[in-house]
Amino acid sequence: MPRPRSLRRDLALGFGAGIVLTWLIALLVGWTILRREIDEVYDAALGRTADRILAIEDIQRGTPRRSDLVAQMTGPDRQVLFRSRNADDTLFSATIDEGFSDAGDMRVLTLKTEGGGLLQIAAPLEERGAAARETLAGMLLPSILLLPLAFLGISWFTRRRLAPVDDLSREVAGRDARDLRPLGLKDLPAELEPIQKAVDQLMAQLDIALTAERDFSSNAAHELRTPIAATLAQTQRLIAETRDPETRARAEGIATSLRRLSRLSEKLLDLARAEGISGRDHGLHDMVPVLRLLASEFDGRVRLELTDVPAPIAMDIDSFAVLARNLIENALVHGTPPVTVRLSASSLVVENSGPPVAPDALAKLTRRFERAGSQNPGSGLGLAIVETIARNSGTSLRLTSPAPDKPDGFLAEVRFKS
Repeated sequence: MPRPRSLRRDLALGFGAGIVLTWLIALLVGWTILRREIDEVYDAALGRTADRILAIEDIQRGTPRRSDLVAQMTGPDRQVLFRSRNADDTLFSATIDEGFSDAGDMRVLTLKTEGGGLLQIAAPLEERGAAARETLAGMLLPSILLLPLAFLGISWFTRRRLAPVDDLSREVAGRDARDLRPLGLKDLPAELEPIQKAVDQLMAQLDIALTAERDFSSNAAHELRTPIAATLAQTQRLIAETRDPETRARAEGIATSLRRLSRLSEKLLDLARAEGISGRDHGLHDMVPVLRLLASEFDGRVRLELTDVPAPIAMDIDSFAVLARNLIENALVHGTPPVTVRLSASSLVVENSGPPVAPDALAKLTRRFERAGSQNPGSGLGLAIVETIARNSGTSLRLTSPAPDKPDGFLAEVRFKS
């Protein structure tokens, strides 16, 4: 198995290579511009040399040439032996020290001759400033032009090398609470592989814990059914045989509690089944006959509003039956009959009349054993079962209170995936 690449090493090498490459390109372009400037300086020097020779020749002829180079030679007694035509009388008057000096906007070189005189040559400082500016521009311009390319290159390289980080983030963020499959990403950098292994191990442990919890709830509820039924039968027998009113009242109280315990165990079984539902495609099934059969069990307390066309829904029939039964039972327990039920291929709507539910309590109704302060008999698991089935089946549950266009009531709507 090949060793995974190191993200730290790739970033260091990539940034280092990019910086070196950018520096080399900038250096090459700058050197090209600087070379051109140096050629211009030397060409200008050759031109000035030629001008000086011509100027000396013209001075000897008595026809000095006009040039940007200013020259003057004086004897030991400071008499002027020759002076270029563009020389200023005041330019060399204050400059007698040998060497370089500045006089206004001119750079002056003063040399002593063998006879004790002075040779003074001056050139404008502006030429030096222009050469310095052109050289600086030649060095900075390549860097400025290459900076956007360098940023684009860095952006492309980091996006490409950090793509596995984005893949890992999307994979983890895209999982819901019930999707505990291993991540299974390939070609991850060495720094990210331990994270993936740790997440996979955590998901495996969560899966074991949740499976054990579901199995315990299912097994406990299933095992309780027989002793609860037997105890309820004995209690009912006791009620039928006893002649003592006090004993009968106590036995009826025990029977009522056993019936509630029996309903609770049935709801726990439904919840365990709901948590085990997968979101795989179950095919399309017409749920209208299923809903009619369910409604017939509630002795006319359910009013069906169905169309004549079938309602094909992509859901397991048993899951739909459990979902619809719990919605109807919840509406009957906490509302006023009859309960209105509407079914189409896109949604199941169950609506009842009754006191409206406060918004803060409405948001908590899908929690387990949440009753929102209701004193009506119930397990507090009906809407939790519905929400679990809806989530695991890829559908959505929406609760509204008061019912639309009404001052009171409660409406539950399940939107099916198309």
